[in-house]
Amino acid sequence: MSVILAAYDAEKYLVSAVDSILNQTFTDFELILIDDGSKDSTQRMVQDYGRKDPRVVAISRANKGLTPTLNEGIARAKGEYLARMDADDLSLPRRFAEQVKYLDKNPQCVCVGCRVTLIDPYGSPLKLTTHDLDHEKIDAGLLKGIGWSIVHPAAMMRADAVRQVGGYREQFKTSQDLDLFLRLGEVGRLANIAEPLVQYRQHFESVANTKADEQWRVKSIIVGDAYDRRGLARPEKWDFSRRVPKPFDEQLEDWVWSALRAGNAGIARRHALALLKMKPFSGRSLKLMLCALRGR
Repeated sequence: MSVILAAYDAEKYLVSAVDSILNQTFTDFELILIDDGSKDSTQRMVQDYGRKDPRVVAISRANKGLTPTLNEGIARAKGEYLARMDADDLSLPRRFAEQVKYLDKNPQCVCVGCRVTLIDPYGSPLKLTTHDLDHEKIDAGLLKGIGWSIVHPAAMMRADAVRQVGGYREQFKTSQDLDLFLRLGEVGRLANIAEPLVQYRQHFESVANTKADEQWRVKSIIVGDAYDRRGLARPEKWDFSRRVPKPFDEQLEDWVWSALRAGNAGIARRHALALLKMKPFSGRSLKLMLCALRGR
């Protein structure tokens, strides 16, 4: 099994992400860890992992972008299965064991994801997702432009199926996962495991926050291509629900309350302080800080 992790300026979370891979209960894998021309200390960290653990294939080179980097990982991979991972998320220890077991038992399945736990920048839980589990519902969601139907860094795929459909299409700098999953769904079955096996980190530098407009723009292209490949008539109007990220102050408010519900008062205070700095004259900011200081 091969794990593909592309890292760009990822020093903030990279250690926890890579360690969550190296500490899996399923140990028969290679980790293809690619530094995509980072300007921070990511390159040094990647090379350190390559020296410390023989399972790590450490690669550093000039920046190419995410999609070409993922295809580079596919080309180098030796495993029967390909697992994706991002540099800011966490895989729980049994993730690989459960996904390998699922693919072994379901040869018609070409890609299996899982439900995830959303976490804040400090790792405090926000909520559990309720992803659909069966192929028909997942595929229907993808055809509505919902790339989230399978969480990209939680996916494990059959390498031969990924290569059969041509890997990631490099004209797409975002939503390349939506495009790949649609094409995989045309050669096999898609699934999600009910158990949350990945912690998916929410933060202000995430693609969902920084590239939401670009993701929206390419969805109609990707989904339109899928309709054409399948010989289906395109809908007269796409019914995509455009995802508009919450303003940062509203995200901080949500994170304060979630941290308090989880009993993480210290983390709640960090978020409340950030909100207070952002909106120092807001009564709501002061109220949230008081709640965080009280721990409730």
